Amino acid sequence: MAVYDLEEQDQLEDLKAWWAQWGIYVTSVLLAVSMGVVGVQGWRWWKHNQAEQASVLYAAVSAAARANDLGKAKDAMTGLADKFGGTGYAPRGGLIVARMLFDNGDKVGAKAQLQWIIDKSDEDNLKQIARYRLAGVQFDDKQYDDALRTLDAKHDEPFAGLYADLRGDLLAAAGKPAEARLAYQTAVAKLDAKSPYHSYVQVKLDAMGGPLTAPPDTASPGPSAAKAPAASPAAAPSK
Repeated sequence: MAVYDLEEQDQLEDLKAWWAQWGIYVTSVLLAVSMGVVGVQGWRWWKHNQAEQASVLYAAVSAAARANDLGKAKDAMTGLADKFGGTGYAPRGGLIVARMLFDNGDKVGAKAQLQWIIDKSDEDNLKQIARYRLAGVQFDDKQYDDALRTLDAKHDEPFAGLYADLRGDLLAAAGKPAEARLAYQTAVAKLDAKSPYHSYVQVKLDAMGGPLTAPPDTASPGPSAAKAPAASPAAAPSK
């Protein structure tokens, strides 16, 4: 028993010596890990809480839109943009309010709302929708050069047909029929040949005299391109 006690005492002394040398580092590591876990959990809780509060304001924007109450929609959108501008709800609410502003004759407000989405949103799809609609409002304001510059921004293939069609409308209105025909021609090549929207653009191209040259891109659009007509001009401000 005495030998056991001596061995145990030696081990205890070794442990004390090791702790004296390394204890502060072990404590620091454990503290850092604990803080990291707490930080991650806290961040997740904060993001979830932000999303929940933002969803309430987005629902208020949607309800106001259904009731055609622009004042309430703008109030809810102001809170959504100011407090939860980094959430996915803010740009979506912005698209709703921008359309309401346009429908109520406030084109300046609509353009400002759409530009805010372009500047603030982290989602490329929403930015491209906002640019398309902004160009539509600029078209309605006869700001053809501004609208063409808006459409010059890089966009994904599913939006190519929509952008080209609106570009054709702008060029035709600006008195540039040859360029308009080429734009419509590009749109026809990019859109799903089976969609009604393709036929709609084809009618505009034929009315201007048909293709000038071989279509710029005769390749069949992929599955993603076939979905583009879902965001038809009806979703953009009326011209």
